[in-house]
Amino acid sequence: MYIKKAYVSCKILFLLSVAVFLVSCLSWVMEKPSFVLRGVSLRPLSLTDVNLLLDLDVQNPNRFDLNFKSFEYTVYLKNEEIGNGRLEKELRIPSSATTRIQAPVTAKFKDLSGSLKSVLMEGDLPYKIAGKVVVKTALGSRQFPFASEGRINLK
Repeated sequence: MYIKKAYVSCKILFLLSVAVFLVSCLSWVMEKPSFVLRGVSLRPLSLTDVNLLLDLDVQNPNRFDLNFKSFEYTVYLKNEEIGNGRLEKELRIPSSATTRIQAPVTAKFKDLSGSLKSVLMEGDLPYKIAGKVVVKTALGSRQFPFASEGRINLK
């Protein structure tokens, strides 16, 4: 009886160890997705707030679909933070493909004043998007930090 319980306990411990090992190896198997800003739409919400809608291309370099459980981000124009946002709904990014998503950002007009002036004068601006994405897998969830920089023409 005691030997049977010890055998079952060892079996459970072994299975848990294998599961932990597989989750830790996930970073070796799963490549991080990349993000590129393709466009920005402005929608005034009030006299002080504006809603920005970002068109982002998400590139999945993996041979399997990625399911985003959550997606948090902060947006910078000309190295100035203009706002942040969060997508709560799950997103599926197909394997070896690029998918366009729309990500809302709420910002204050006062935070955009320098950037709006730059858009009117220059048009072509450096941007940065930084944040974290939580990817749901069969072995649990994995969080990836990300940052993407580039230039965008907003004229």
